[in-house]
Amino acid sequence: MNTENGTPDRSPGADPVTEAFFALHDGLPRQGPGSDATTRRMLAAAGPLPERPRVLDAGCGPGRAALLLAEEAGAYVTAVDLHRPFLDTLAAEAARRGLGDRITVVDRSMDRLPFPDHSFDMIWAEGSVYTVGFDRALRAWRRLLAPGGVLVVTEIEWSVSAPAAPVRAYWDAAYPLRTHAANTEAARAAGYRLRAHWPLPESDWWAEYYTPLARRIARADPRRPGMREALTALREEIAMRREHGGDYDYAAYLFHPHSNTPHTSTTPHTSKNRTTMTTWTTRPETADDIAAVRAINLAAFPAAEEADLVDALRADPEAWIDGLSVLAAGPDAAPVGHALLTRCHVDGAPALALAPCAVLPSAQRTGAGSAAIRAALDAARAMGENLVLVLGHAGYYPRFGFVPASRFGVRAPFEVPDEAMMAMALDDGRPVPTGTIQYPAPFGI
Repeated sequence: MNTENGTPDRSPGADPVTEAFFALHDGLPRQGPGSDATTRRMLAAAGPLPERPRVLDAGCGPGRAALLLAEEAGAYVTAVDLHRPFLDTLAAEAARRGLGDRITVVDRSMDRLPFPDHSFDMIWAEGSVYTVGFDRALRAWRRLLAPGGVLVVTEIEWSVSAPAAPVRAYWDAAYPLRTHAANTEAARAAGYRLRAHWPLPESDWWAEYYTPLARRIARADPRRPGMREALTALREEIAMRREHGGDYDYAAYLFHPHSNTPHTSTTPHTSKNRTTMTTWTTRPETADDIAAVRAINLAAFPAAEEADLVDALRADPEAWIDGLSVLAAGPDAAPVGHALLTRCHVDGAPALALAPCAVLPSAQRTGAGSAAIRAALDAARAMGENLVLVLGHAGYYPRFGFVPASRFGVRAPFEVPDEAMMAMALDDGRPVPTGTIQYPAPFGI
């Protein structure tokens, strides 16, 4: 319920104004901006999920999203809210649709949850995170996500750097807003990395929310306790959107828990008939590593094309995935190897492209490159990714599990020897897409 003006308490025995808010929203198609199309888009952007994903719907309301996730994603949904009538409505509708075994309702505050760590593959909070606050919610939920899990939220935020004075004053009093950049930084500080972000379309505000709500307001009885105050607040909210809607948006956010935990591997290598052991530490790239990554690629290749490609991919939000640019460093912690996975597609379905991979000449044939590649593949597996593609030496990449892509029914968009275009599935139990690879724009293909 998007009644940010006053942000009503959902606890039992709430005051008359809060009860009036709930009465005005009861039975509406939605209790805040959104649409089934947006729900489906967020679900698709969440990437590959387990066959029967465990989902926490935090602040579920009457369960529009919970029902869709159970029906269309095969999810087992734990739906949490403090307004018991919403939970009762959801439970009844789930039973009517034959989903009673997939949806469990829990009367609980969404920031004080009793579930064990790593209980959920996805946490969903569509139009509800404002009730406890963005930062507080993200901190409370991080422990609940399983490895590779994804957090999906919608949050209201400034869409301009200098909003008009009336709308600034309105939101400062109701629910202070931040910009996308500030929200992203707050999420990073809470231990997440951004996977995707986009503003909801204007139709999500009106078609199933403000327009039905306005009709409900017109029929409401102002003599009911608390109703006059609720009507005044909601009329002001709707008027603010009409007059200053260009200054703020609801936006979809998809986050993964961020892990910078270094991994180590010890690799034997032979030099001048002597076998030695080198311990490589691998970790995701940070902003401080950008220059080192470029230096590795410049040193490893005869021209700057690969170094320029890495920089271009990093600047492309459709291609870059935080945590999948991985460095290998020796005992002195200086990076010597780099492996990069970015988003590509196979006939529209998401996959990953492994390229470029580079090692400083002084560290080649020591296992540094292998360590970086294995760490990148492990990170992708933990995120729930599956199909990985690489165009490279047929004598090198099979050691990681790559086979000719043609075995998966995958082909390059250009002529290439069958043995050079390779693929691997990170989870043999999941299907992979078939068809033609679509590389990110920076590849120029």
